[in-house]
Amino acid sequence: MTYYRHDKWCGLLGAVVEVRKNGVVIRQGVVDDAMPDSSAVWIAADGLTGREIIESAEGYQIWVEPKQLEGKHAYRMTLGALRGRPAAEGAHGVA
Repeated sequence: MTYYRHDKWCGLLGAVVEVRKNGVVIRQGVVDDAMPDSSAVWIAADGLTGREIIESAEGYQIWVEPKQLEGKHAYRMTLGALRGRPAAEGAHGVA
């Protein structure tokens, strides 16, 4: 599956993400917490790797892979949700 850059980090709590810098994958992990302004996220500890803060001001990017979630409240994240959509566009991406 293809990964997409996601700039609204505050909406990724609990998501599995790739952290990239200069096009290189630095780390993969679960978003444990995020700043409301999406300036930083905390990646949860995993095995020997501790909890880590990732800051956008340091040039880090967060990439996600869209996938079907489980459970009765599951939804599919669309490309429009990942990349954002102008408010004037309708549900099908037509203005």
